[in-house]
Amino acid sequence: MHPKLKTALQYVVVFAITVALLWLSLRGLVVAEGENKSEFLWNAWKKCDKGYLLLMAAVAMLSHAVRAERWRMLLTPTGNVISFGSSFLSLMIGYLVNLAVPRGGEVSRCYNLYKLEQTPIEVSFGTVVVERLIDLICLILLIALSFFVEWDKLKGFIETLPFATGEKSYTLWIIAGVVGVGLLIAFIFLIRRNEKLKKLFLGFKNGLLAVFRLRNKPLFIFYSIAIWGLYFIMSYLVVLAFPETSGLGISAVLTLFAIGAIAMAAPLPGGAGSYHTLVPLGLVTLYNLPQTDAIAFVFIFHGWQTFIMIVAGVLSLFISYALMRWKKQPAK
Repeated sequence: MHPKLKTALQYVVVFAITVALLWLSLRGLVVAEGENKSEFLWNAWKKCDKGYLLLMAAVAMLSHAVRAERWRMLLTPTGNVISFGSSFLSLMIGYLVNLAVPRGGEVSRCYNLYKLEQTPIEVSFGTVVVERLIDLICLILLIALSFFVEWDKLKGFIETLPFATGEKSYTLWIIAGVVGVGLLIAFIFLIRRNEKLKKLFLGFKNGLLAVFRLRNKPLFIFYSIAIWGLYFIMSYLVVLAFPETSGLGISAVLTLFAIGAIAMAAPLPGGAGSYHTLVPLGLVTLYNLPQTDAIAFVFIFHGWQTFIMIVAGVLSLFISYALMRWKKQPAK
């Protein structure tokens, strides 16, 4: 199969899954007679406290700023000293691309940084992988804390999910492991035979190991904790913005935040579909929120968050383009 055709098919499959999950979520939205679903969602939007939503937007931008500074800090040991502005603009463009192409933002932000600062893409991509690993550790710790706080409710929630169990699941894990090892061996063989690939791998390795050469590791850890702390505050502010959820306590917000983080990690555009399926299920199953209110809450929450990313991403795209053109102009 032609590589371009294969890529196009992958996007079609991802798009189809996203649409199917959104459709399944909206199907559970039962409205009153004479009222359509769009009107119900609009009325839910009008009822929410816009002050909390605007405050959530400010906290979101602060979290992105901290993440951009952490990325800039991680790139310094590789010999690439970049400005905060370039890091922030590239990060926001990455978020924008992720809304259309799952995981495409990781590559696009590295490419944008290369255009702004001439940072080798393979090096910056290595640091992005480190970031993802650290975020994964933070997510695991968050989930562990959520289970500690609300063990009974989360245990019951997970038992309602259609996860594979029994011998079939172990067989799939074994097959995946064998395939992974085979691909790794093949990749190492290609690197040894190809000088260009070897150069790319060494640059990637340089970025990957940068975390061990940080000058201020405690500050880096603080940034990582602060990012996820700000994410939690964002979720709490949105919960306070809706009359139906404002009574939920901190422990409930922590649980919903963990479920939402898992849903957003799915390889779908901006977590669309997976977020709209899992989070309402959690609200209904764990906290007895009416399904209609749960679905409306999630659609507005995710829509508002997506709107913020689109606006910030588009502005960052135009600013980056203007800076690139300005840098290309000959000095007078």
